[in-house]
Amino acid sequence: MADQTHVLFVEDDDVIREATQLALERDGFAVTAMPDGLSGLESFRANRPDIALLDVMVPGLDGVSLCRRIRDESTVPVIMLSARADSIDVVLGLEAGADDYVTKPFDGAVLVARIRAVLRRFGHAGGAAPGSGSATEPSGGTLTFGELEIDTEGMEVRRGGRPVALTPTEMRLLLEFSGSPGTVLSRDKLLERVWDYGWGGDTRVVDVHVQRLRQKIGQDRIETVRGFGYKLRA
Repeated sequence: MADQTHVLFVEDDDVIREATQLALERDGFAVTAMPDGLSGLESFRANRPDIALLDVMVPGLDGVSLCRRIRDESTVPVIMLSARADSIDVVLGLEAGADDYVTKPFDGAVLVARIRAVLRRFGHAGGAAPGSGSATEPSGGTLTFGELEIDTEGMEVRRGGRPVALTPTEMRLLLEFSGSPGTVLSRDKLLERVWDYGWGGDTRVVDVHVQRLRQKIGQDRIETVRGFGYKLRA
């Protein structure tokens, strides 16, 4: 397991859990599958996986609550699984700290592609050894926007001199904004650049992450340009 990307998969449906585990293992992942949220949390703390794949509706500790627990302890990438694309659980999962979500029923190839896309953002390629494929890092330097400082070499952010804890997805989103201050970036463009979607995705992913980022760097720092997207106030 040491030379593979380790996936924690929490799913209470036996058929889905076993079939998905086999599919992921065929694609080169090492998978620990758990049937409920409490055992999933125990496994996360014991094994520290590279990515967590959580079904929203699992017994004991639901997927959204489990995501919050994981996010309190780690910035490991999290993908939520939801049975309905229009479910409020999708937004709740993203607000809890998830990086992406996949709607059930899902195609195995689509799930693998989404997992690998998330892993690329976090610096290693899915199905391969962590670190074997790295995302492009921005050029060095410190960017300053009012009380906000962004160290693009150390991947650190400070607000009013105090460190700001960002997940890797939030950091990449901020780097996109800071690379073009004052320029409006559409949701589709952000999905392409940050989430690695070469096709249209759910823009709620962008909206919730922008909301989370605002809470950390200041509500007024990122401006909504109605009908077009978002821009960073220079």
